Amino acid sequence: MDRESSVPDIPINIPNSLTVLRILLVPVFVGLLLYGHYDSALITLLIASLTDVLDGMVARMTDQRTRLGEYLDPLADKILLMSAIITLSVLGFIPIWAVIIVVSRDAILLAGTVVANLTETDIDISPTALGKGTTFSQICYVLAIMLFMTEKVPVIALDPFLWIMVAMTIGSGVHYLLRGIQNVNGSNKKMDSEGAPP
Repeated sequence: MDRESSVPDIPINIPNSLTVLRILLVPVFVGLLLYGHYDSALITLLIASLTDVLDGMVARMTDQRTRLGEYLDPLADKILLMSAIITLSVLGFIPIWAVIIVVSRDAILLAGTVVANLTETDIDISPTALGKGTTFSQICYVLAIMLFMTEKVPVIALDPFLWIMVAMTIGSGVHYLLRGIQNVNGSNKKMDSEGAPP
C-alpha cells in the first residue's frame, strides 16, 4: 500500500478527534469553574482526562499515530492544565508563586523550541518519563483541588500534591533545558564536521 494512503498518515482519526475534544472541553471547564459549578467542572475535567488516556491507547492499539498527534496531544494537555491552574489561581485556590513556576517552565521550553525551529536546529521534542510524570503530578494536583472544592477531601491533603508538583515541574524543566543544550551542541558539532574540508 502506498505510504500516503496508510492509516498512520491520516491526520483526523479517532485519537486526534479525542484530542480535539479535550481542547473543546477547556472553555466548558473554565466557564463552569468561574460560575461556581464545581461538581460539573470536576466531571468535565475527568472526561477531559479520560480522553487523554484513550487517545494514546487507541493510537497504539490501532497504529494510528500521526505527526499531527505528536504535536496536538501535548498541546491539548498544556492548554487544559494551564487553563485549570490559572483559573484556580484567580479563584484563590492555587498560590501565585506555584503558578509562576509552572508557567515560567513552559514558557522557557516554548521559547527554546521556537528558537530551535527558527535556527533550523534539530531538537528532540519527544516527552521524557520525567516530563510525563510532571504532567501527571499537575493533573493530580488540580484534581485534588477540585475534590477539595467539592468537599470530598480536606484542605490538609493538598500540600503533598502541591510540593510534588512543584518539585517535578522544576526537575523536568531543568532536564529538558539540559537536553536542549545537548541537542544544540550536537547539531553544531555535526554542522562543523560536515562543513570541514576533507
